[in-house]
Amino acid sequence: MTGARIRWGRWATLALGCLALFGGQLVALATLVWWYNLSLPHWSELGVDGRLVTLTLYIGTTIQVLVLVLLASRTAGGFVHYLGLTLPRVRDLVQGFIAIAFFMLIADLIGKTFGHEDVTQFQLDIYRTARETGWVGLLCVALVVVGPIGEETLFRGFLFSGWYRSPADTWPVIIVTAFLWAIVHVQYDLYLIVQIFIYGLVLGWVRWKSGSTILTMLLHGVVNLGGVIETLLAIRN
Repeated sequence: MTGARIRWGRWATLALGCLALFGGQLVALATLVWWYNLSLPHWSELGVDGRLVTLTLYIGTTIQVLVLVLLASRTAGGFVHYLGLTLPRVRDLVQGFIAIAFFMLIADLIGKTFGHEDVTQFQLDIYRTARETGWVGLLCVALVVVGPIGEETLFRGFLFSGWYRSPADTWPVIIVTAFLWAIVHVQYDLYLIVQIFIYGLVLGWVRWKSGSTILTMLLHGVVNLGGVIETLLAIRN
């Protein structure tokens, strides 16, 4: 590719990653405000209405991924290589699933030990409202499939590739991407944000070891599937 860069610079990576993330969210917000004619007093519903959360994920993630693919296409290796969109080796697949299952078990045991609720009020609200409007199936797909694709493309894909330059960068990049991933989940309490950070460390390690964000998407989806099952069981009680 003539004139293509090897990778985006570190600060450019951060700025462009934020542009993709928040740009996607703004497009989703503007679309929902226009389509549903939401007035300012009703904007608070965007965070607790399961149907609106579902649409935000679908629209925002689509825009975000398209922007990241376009940016990654400007690099010498192309977007597939830059974003790590390669199939994992069987060994990495097995090791990744063992690692994520182990940490899911530990997180569950710690939560029960300290009496932390498995399901947050935010989760209960969006699932109940989605069920009332017939959107619970689409919400589950958004959380288990769409969300992991968007988040892994950004954090373990674009940001990881833009910041990783040498073996010395390995853990700094894993830690920073995990931290940034955790703090965007402002809908959760501190306990869950810390838990997300730890999962981010595991996913970052898997990304580094396997070179595959497809694998981290799968593992991310498994974690989210566990949360979906817990929430579905909770709202039936």
